[in-house]
Amino acid sequence: MAVESNFPSALSHFDPADLLDALSTGIVMLDAQLCAIYANVAAQDLLAFSLNQARGRPFGDFLQDSNGLHGILRRALQTGEGIADRELVVRPIGAPRDARILDVTITPLAGQVTGTHLLLELADTTQRQRISRENDLLARLDGSRLMIRQLAHEIKNPLGGLRGAAQLLERELQEAGLKEYTRVIIGEADRLTALVDSMAGPSRAPQKVHINVHEICEHVYHLLRAEARNAVVIERDYDPSLPDSMLDRHQTIQALLNVARNALQAVGDGGQITLRTRALTNVSIGPARHKLVASVEVEDDGPGVPDELRSSIFYPLVTGRANGTGLGLAVAQELVTRNGGIIEFVSEPKRTIFTLLLPLGESS
Repeated sequence: MAVESNFPSALSHFDPADLLDALSTGIVMLDAQLCAIYANVAAQDLLAFSLNQARGRPFGDFLQDSNGLHGILRRALQTGEGIADRELVVRPIGAPRDARILDVTITPLAGQVTGTHLLLELADTTQRQRISRENDLLARLDGSRLMIRQLAHEIKNPLGGLRGAAQLLERELQEAGLKEYTRVIIGEADRLTALVDSMAGPSRAPQKVHINVHEICEHVYHLLRAEARNAVVIERDYDPSLPDSMLDRHQTIQALLNVARNALQAVGDGGQITLRTRALTNVSIGPARHKLVASVEVEDDGPGVPDELRSSIFYPLVTGRANGTGLGLAVAQELVTRNGGIIEFVSEPKRTIFTLLLPLGESS
């Protein structure tokens, strides 16, 4: 016997707007002038505006640097054909610091009276892109770490022989002037050995203790303040709700100090650096998902990271400065990953932010 479905009758009890608001995908309706006439809750959250604000106003008023999206919308209006675009970057005016990466599907809807409307489906892929980028970075760091350690082993052996030979030669020399040359050899061998050790990264396992992240930030702040020129302003913006965490104090201080010194070098003789902390929930770091994570940001108003270095900035010996070793950020990333975290960055001229994500609890 056939069983009649109650699904259509069940839907009749719901307002269509409520059904659209229940979706995680953003839905926006634009008229022929590209003015918003409807946006569901997900779209309002995604683009940082309210429907009351947006209704009847040009859609572009709520987006910064949205020429790419506007061009697609106009093309859809002109051709009457649906368009799909992936990984489109937009910046909401209401949250200019938070760029969104969207998959956008545009469907023209022709009306006999009102003309063509556009239905936009907006899928936020920002988190997916971040996780994919982090996994790729962690995989590359593993390969880079192995290569560097093998290289370090090959370099340290002849350096040890060179240093020992210089010591033996120094004992045989009678003239003090000649001994100065052997001391130069020994000193340079020691310097290169220390450099190779830095490239290979720390060998000891983290010695984790209960510590508040702000104690680490304050320690780094005072060190940074002592090194900074008078015209450099260093601000602190701390979230007092951050709980204690299990971290290696010395490794975390060194990682944050390396990142902060990088910012100090970026601003040069004058500029602003901000140390900022926030608590984030449900954050994925590599394969692990954490309920609570400390976000420690170092923001500077320097020139930004050059485009050619963005994909390799955490690798050893990669630097944009003529006198740089290219080890500071590589070592910082190594130290943070040893503590279960990761370092991310976003950069543009006058605004670069390096973020240390440090787990505050067990992963799930």
